[in-house]
Amino acid sequence: MRYLCAVYLESTTMEKLSLAEGATLDRDSIAYDEELRRSGHYIVSDALERATTAKTLRVRNGKLSVMDGPFAETKEQLGGFILVEAKDMDEAVKLASKIPMAQHGSIEVRPVMDLSSKSKS
Repeated sequence: MRYLCAVYLESTTMEKLSLAEGATLDRDSIAYDEELRRSGHYIVSDALERATTAKTLRVRNGKLSVMDGPFAETKEQLGGFILVEAKDMDEAVKLASKIPMAQHGSIEVRPVMDLSSKSKS
């Protein structure tokens, strides 16, 4: 089963890191992606630009509304993700606990819904 490991962090967290700390975190994150690849758990991952670069949109009654930034005003914002293959939630949580960014923010682990099986019903 596929699980999304969404990485959340406070907007100021990365700014507080020194250049060396940021480089180490990047290197550790890439190395962990490689570890997941070797173990057969890796599907895809990416870091995201700052939330200030985002647009949030809604379509209501056929009318498009676009706002700058993320939808929710929260301390933590989505910073990236890793999509993994795991046998169950326990294994997915174990994999997510080793994501280097977990030391600086939080990781939400959520099963991916299989819409193809729903459409067959």
